[in-house]
Amino acid sequence: MIKIGITGGIGCGKSYVAAIMAARGIPVYDSDSNAKRLMSSDAGLREKLKSIAGDDVYNSDGSLNRRMLAAYIFADEFGRRKVESAVHPAVKNDFLTWADGICGHELCLFESAILFESGFQDCVDFTVTVDAPLELRIQRCIDRDGVGRETVLQRIASQMSQDEKVRLADYVILNDDVSDLSAQIDGMIDKCRITFKK
Repeated sequence: MIKIGITGGIGCGKSYVAAIMAARGIPVYDSDSNAKRLMSSDAGLREKLKSIAGDDVYNSDGSLNRRMLAAYIFADEFGRRKVESAVHPAVKNDFLTWADGICGHELCLFESAILFESGFQDCVDFTVTVDAPLELRIQRCIDRDGVGRETVLQRIASQMSQDEKVRLADYVILNDDVSDLSAQIDGMIDKCRITFKK
């Protein structure tokens, strides 16, 4: 099975492109939602997070105290890295187990906003960055989230630069509301197939 990792900065339309591929019957693994699931359900990961951030990282009913964890991560760079060092390997293993379990599919998609930052590119065969012009990205975020331009720019500045994501990717899909997305997806898949067989 061909495993394709897809990423892109805020407002580029990574999830939109992934949804198009999902509509074609391609299985999509959403790393963000699955990381949240694992932090709640994976016993080993739960114990690691407690040892890193304290028992209060989980509520009395056993659910993840997301606000407390977020505060811990943003308050301490070292703490954030420790949390990531626990969560990211769990997500990688879960993805690979998931991919092994979907026999009969030629390819699958690993969707992650932090594909390169987290090292998730190591568990896929090819990487794709969805790109878009900066002003279009800003307007999409304003329309979608109801936030101001400065807030969007701060969010963009907090991420790995889009130029770097483009540089690191095997393929780039331009989502500028003009270019044909279907044709670009077809071309990317065809190139992956050809390269994978070599």
